[in-house]
Amino acid sequence: MQEQPRFPRESWFPLAAGLLWLWWGVAGGIAPFLLSLLPGVLLVASGGAQLLWPGDPRIPHHAALGGVLGVLLGLPAIFALGLGPALVLMALSAASFVAAGSFAVRLEVPTENVPPAHPSLGLAAQVAADEALLATMGISMPTLGTDETRAIGREVEAARELFQDRGWLEKPDRYHAQPFPLDAPRIRDRSVRVRGGRFPFEHLSFESEYEPHRDEPGRERWLDYAPNRTAHAWVLRHADRAESRPWLVCVHGYQMGSPLIDIAAFDPRYFHQKLGLNLMLPVLPLHGPRKVGRRSGDGFLAGNALDTVHAEAQAMWDIRRLLSWIRSQGGSEIGVHGLSLGGYNCALLACFDEGLRCAIPGVPATDLARLYWRHGPSPQIRFMEHHGMVYDEFAELLTVVSPLALEPAVPHQHRAIFGGVADRVVPPDQVRDLWEHWGQPEVVWYQGAHMTFALAPSVRELVDTTLRTALAF
Repeated sequence: MQEQPRFPRESWFPLAAGLLWLWWGVAGGIAPFLLSLLPGVLLVASGGAQLLWPGDPRIPHHAALGGVLGVLLGLPAIFALGLGPALVLMALSAASFVAAGSFAVRLEVPTENVPPAHPSLGLAAQVAADEALLATMGISMPTLGTDETRAIGREVEAARELFQDRGWLEKPDRYHAQPFPLDAPRIRDRSVRVRGGRFPFEHLSFESEYEPHRDEPGRERWLDYAPNRTAHAWVLRHADRAESRPWLVCVHGYQMGSPLIDIAAFDPRYFHQKLGLNLMLPVLPLHGPRKVGRRSGDGFLAGNALDTVHAEAQAMWDIRRLLSWIRSQGGSEIGVHGLSLGGYNCALLACFDEGLRCAIPGVPATDLARLYWRHGPSPQIRFMEHHGMVYDEFAELLTVVSPLALEPAVPHQHRAIFGGVADRVVPPDQVRDLWEHWGQPEVVWYQGAHMTFALAPSVRELVDTTLRTALAF
């Protein structure tokens, strides 16, 4: 970690903004006070914390979130406080947002074999968006109790023994069963408005039929997740149904899984219309219509190691079944592209299907154990370790679904990776590790954060070139 000043300059922006929010809120009466409470407390707390504990990487999360809320709540504050005070609060909140990103960039350790980040206001704003996202994820992450933590620990221990005895830790590919071909999925026509245009698509669904191994810990719990037993995918294919038309499988990120968000993330105007590709967008387990919690993705990365293993194993099972259906429709030229958690699944899928022409993991997570230990609430991590949840055991168990433990089957010249040098959600070392494991294929490092890859022309150029070369269209 780079050396930090005792009183970092970025701390004064959220501190001043928060105090002003609370002061004007108190002076304005009950309604303005209630309006000011959330951004005011978040900004004061994070600004003060940055002064007292400037090296804590979680503090900028809440400073950025407070800045976002301050800007948004500044609009109704116009009616409660007046135009002048509201504009001042919005300006200070925006400055706090950017300051949080600037501070986060200074906190990050330089990563070997990754280009350095070049500090700027634009980069700070991009990083602040990551910080605000991490704050919302951290606030909503479930807390594991003593009994649940001990139960998870016992499951991990039992599963490690089983996996070791079966040889799955040494040869992870043997953990995965060959899925059944998908012959006749249910298909209904739907449409969605994306970026000003309406896109017709097909909603494909089928019974997954995935089951964990019969003597595997956590099997019965996983099978009890009833909505997850039905697999879903969004399909955008051309009316001509030409058998020679290439397909691109696009795997969404964490907490996505709805047609609007998924289709927008992969820009159908470009891939579907300009390049003429058919698109298959599978819904990952526990996401979208498959969710079993309050939010899409709940349970996928919540600290229960066996649920994470089964989610990834089922993702591979379901997507490989979808590949069999594409081929039954005459599709022979197929590539895969994924973003974030979808990048993880893209990289993992590239190890199981020798017929894939190319694989393009974007901002890909590659080590879920390391990612959980980085982003999980510190008290929760310490609590888990106190009750016997050892990082090494957790990480070893995830070997069976790790793209870093399996060899890719996609030709080296058709592998491509991109990552942000200042990504706070998926740190650059995760992207670098995949690049090294894959034999250092073509990679683009853009000056940006996790959610801003679309702003980098070099990313679009990499994806475009890889698809055109690999899919021969």
